[in-house]
Amino acid sequence: MSRRSDGRRIGFRYLCYPSGSGFGTELAYASASLLPLLVRVTLATQKKIGIGLGIIAVLLGVALGVFLLKRQELLDYALQQVKTKVERKYPVALTLGAARFTDLNTVRIDGMSMVPTLTADTLLRARQMTVSLSVRSLFAGRPVFSNLEINDARLTARKTDRADNYSFLYKKKGSQPRVPRDTTKGVNYGLLANQLLEAGFDNMPEEADFRNFLVTYDSPRHRARITMPQLVIEDGDITGQLTAVVDSVENRVGVQGHIEPGDYALNAEVFGLSRRPVVLPYVLRRYGARVQFDTLRMSLTDKELDDEELTVQGTASAANLIVNHPKLSDRDVRFPRGGIEFVARLGQAFAALDKGTKVTLNRMQFFPVVSIRKLPLDQRVVGKMINGIRNRRETMAGVQVKADIESAETPANTFFAALPQGMFNTLEGMQGEGTLTYRLHLDLDMNQLDSLQFSSGLTPKNFRISRFGRENLNKLNEDFPYTAYNDKGDSIKTFTVGASSAKFTPYGEVSNYLKGAIMTAEDPRFMTHKGFMEKAFVKSAIQNIKEKRFARGGSTISMQLVKNVFLTRQKTVTRKIEEALIVWLIENTRLVSKERMFEVYLNIIEWGPKVYGINEAARFYFDKQPGNLNLSESLYLASIIPRPKYYQNSFNQYGEMRGSARYFHRLIAGLMARKGMISQDDYESLGYSLSFQGRARTSIVRAVRDTVRATVAADSAQFEPLDLIDLLGGTKDPDEGVNANAAPPADETPPKP
Repeated sequence: MSRRSDGRRIGFRYLCYPSGSGFGTELAYASASLLPLLVRVTLATQKKIGIGLGIIAVLLGVALGVFLLKRQELLDYALQQVKTKVERKYPVALTLGAARFTDLNTVRIDGMSMVPTLTADTLLRARQMTVSLSVRSLFAGRPVFSNLEINDARLTARKTDRADNYSFLYKKKGSQPRVPRDTTKGVNYGLLANQLLEAGFDNMPEEADFRNFLVTYDSPRHRARITMPQLVIEDGDITGQLTAVVDSVENRVGVQGHIEPGDYALNAEVFGLSRRPVVLPYVLRRYGARVQFDTLRMSLTDKELDDEELTVQGTASAANLIVNHPKLSDRDVRFPRGGIEFVARLGQAFAALDKGTKVTLNRMQFFPVVSIRKLPLDQRVVGKMINGIRNRRETMAGVQVKADIESAETPANTFFAALPQGMFNTLEGMQGEGTLTYRLHLDLDMNQLDSLQFSSGLTPKNFRISRFGRENLNKLNEDFPYTAYNDKGDSIKTFTVGASSAKFTPYGEVSNYLKGAIMTAEDPRFMTHKGFMEKAFVKSAIQNIKEKRFARGGSTISMQLVKNVFLTRQKTVTRKIEEALIVWLIENTRLVSKERMFEVYLNIIEWGPKVYGINEAARFYFDKQPGNLNLSESLYLASIIPRPKYYQNSFNQYGEMRGSARYFHRLIAGLMARKGMISQDDYESLGYSLSFQGRARTSIVRAVRDTVRATVAADSAQFEPLDLIDLLGGTKDPDEGVNANAAPPADETPPKP
């Protein structure tokens, strides 16, 4: 290295700069500076340097010649080493076809197959493989391959009832913990997930180019065929396209992302091609639900296995996520943007979302902490009266679920905009002021079902509605047309609800007996609650779980009113959620007074075949005005609200009240007396004979009794499960009426004449 007179160095990089301003001058100056050095090298020294360079060149040539002569032998040895290593790691027979160099370090292998030794069912086959081989590693006896290119590969996975040809991939040898097979304790999802993750990452090549790659999977329940024209992995970057047909559902998708196998890190994106969505196949076949998305992004940022419990962190998000299921909604439920940042734990029959998890729905954020656990077989409690479970191996046996979900304090307009499309049709377009915060708490232990805890609600702050959505919720304060539908959704009749209708009965003109009987039986706290009775809902849920059917509802009068006025008759999850939100809005913003709500309720509910409203009901049964109904008549009308089509079942064919109906009358009347709704004299003089003077008489009284025969004694057994029975002892609050979807009384066999 020489220096200029100004002290600056002149080096090779400097001399190789392209010509430009002053370059000629600099080059001339450098040449002049180097010339004395070259002159000072003697001819003898120059000769020695030349000989040395010649020797090096000869040695390199000899080495290259030896390599060219021996490289095939070295290659065969290296491939044998690969074969031995793979077969030592996995129970397979690896067969490699003829291999040869195509240039200095590129190797082509004509054919490859991998056959599990236990099943002799070929798992992987390829027509041709091309790889880059490190020459240095080849001489060291530890071949290092890179830039893997596979042409016309076939990965064929099969599973039968007894065996498969692929599970060995995630069953590592050595100290790797294996997933326990003790079915009494349940699967360790942490170990299982860890094995699957490590199998996937450990078998992922750093550089690869798959061309015309076909993957098939066959099992007794599922069949899949995935065709990949090309899938490239380069420096961890993944790009590719594929066509997947799984259980007859076909998708054409693109894949791109980045993977770091050594760090178990992944960032990937899956999207539909040709502007078509991606449909999840397994969910469609297993649950009858269609779930699709335009783009799915996912990442895995960290995983840690500690004491057989796996903790994973990552993210997942979907664009234009659509869910459709007849029990969820009659329309597509659309989530334009949604995602989750998760901290998940998996362990022995256990899964949880821990603190730090955040769910984003459009611009609304939720922070869930959820855990699901299934107790070991010997710790599961069963019993018809305890939890309705009769076998410890039933799906819900021993299940424990805890959930606490809280949203961020959200501006009202952001809250309404975040509601999924197709889920809240009535509220679409609604706007408001202030903020809303949602909270949910759930604690379910199937071993102690009666200890069920549930609460769900919105907390408003300076909230008010500034604009209604598709439906004007304020119409309850005005005259409005009402259309009654049957259970099939067919319209029965349309009539006006309000003072402009001759059949409308104002609140003050309805018998106090009837108002008291209905509120006692249907919703004892209607005048004081804000639309919901959580205790009643919990009791209803407990009974429904025990009986494994929708045996009892927890709907308040507010909820029944909203269902009839604003919503369809379809029994879906989204309709129930929409119903709850509308009730909350009406009750918590005081849009409608309690008296007006009850007034509308009395004038629209069904009371018999095509009999709607109290005016028609009073005339149909008793040929009276609503204000003239006595206590017995009011109790009867209250008893048939849950199932008006069974109105005649309270009586035998002679028009005599059945024992179950008598018990109901006496029970409700007793509660009314305790609350001061009726006098003690009214209660004590209560009779069971009703005089039907309306059109219903011909349907209720169908025969004339032989007066010589005795009547059947009252039987209260059918009402024993009802919570209100406990109220007679004063041990419980009257949270719910007995009519909450109680089963219709069974017909009694009349005495033989």
